[in-house]
This record gives sequence, structure tokens and C-alpha cells, in this order.
Amino acid sequence: MNNSYPFELMALPYDYSALEPSISKTTLEFHHDKHHQTYVNNLNAALAEAKEFHGKSLEEILSNLDKLPSDIVTAVTNNGGGVFNHNFYFEALAAPASTAPSAALAEAIVKAFGSVDAFLAEFKKAALAQFGSGWAWLVSDTDGSLKIVKTPNQETPLKSGQKPLLTIDVWEHAYYLDYQNRRPDYIDAFIKVINWDIVSSRFEALK
Repeated sequence: MNNSYPFELMALPYDYSALEPSISKTTLEFHHDKHHQTYVNNLNAALAEAKEFHGKSLEEILSNLDKLPSDIVTAVTNNGGGVFNHNFYFEALAAPASTAPSAALAEAIVKAFGSVDAFLAEFKKAALAQFGSGWAWLVSDTDGSLKIVKTPNQETPLKSGQKPLLTIDVWEHAYYLDYQNRRPDYIDAFIKVINWDIVSSRFEALK
């Protein structure tokens, strides 16, 4: 996948039916092929004339939004965030209950939250508390501590200098076909398909 302009739609690292029954094939097809593709298209359109940013990674761009021309900041925040957030979300999913946190990640989670179950409860609480569309995240903060944060719409933790490890999409398009307005049920189902191998590798990469 190209991580600089022109950006491309990330291929899913699993079959469309791999996450069932937590997330259906139909939801993945619409979420990835339609919604995600639209963010990619709109991001490329927003950056088309900003040639000085064509060689930069998406992470670099989103970490330095203040350096963008003022007339494209909103479009890049919304659509660049949409691309980054969705890539990050889809990459860290796997067949239900097929992975577990590494010993190092589990130790860090226990240190920060008391237990893995306590972390998941707080993560769910944050995802439920995000009003309207947005995301809940597990991040490594600027001091290296693990924290749970929320971002609205398509904003990312990158602009705050935080390093994301895990995210859940709570835009309705992520779950409405499967769960309608039952966001708590979707969050419970999402927890079953977290790819802890990916989250653990992201954590290890911070060291």
C-alpha cells in the first residue's frame, strides 16, 4: 500500500466473512469498499495541488496539520483522518477470539488499568461516551503511559503527539447494518475480534 500521495485503498488482510458473526460480510463490504474508498478519493483530491506534501507519509501530514495550506486543512483533517483511522481499525481485526495480548502488552495494560478486563470496560465506556460520530483509542501518551482517549469525527491522536495502539470506529456506518442503534452490542462484538497480535506488535515498536 502506498503511504504517500497518491494514496490507495488498503486491502483487507482477511476475507470479508472472516469476522463473522461479530462483523458481517455485508458491513465490511460497505464500510471498506464504499466509505473507506471515498475518504481515499477525497484525500487525494485535497492534496492534488499541494505538491510539497506528495512525498510525505500520511502520519507526517496528520501530525503537522498546521503546516498545510489553510484552504485544505479541513479537507485533509477529515479525509486524511478517515484514511488513517480506517487503515488502523481494519488492520487490527481478526477472527473472533483468535489472538491474545503479548505478555509485555498485558503487563503494561495491567499497570495502567489494573487488569485487561478493567481496560476493556474503560475502553467500552469511552466508546459509548463518544457523542455522535468518532473513535475511542488506546494510545501511548507523550510520557509513555497507556491512556484511553476519544476523538470526534475523523480526528486522530497524532496531532497531540500520542501514538495509537488500538481504535474502535463508532460512526454508525461501522455497525448499523448489523446492530442498528445498539452501539453497546457492537462494542462487545468488536472486542471479540481485536487482533491482539497487531496491537502487541504496535506496542513493541514503541520501544
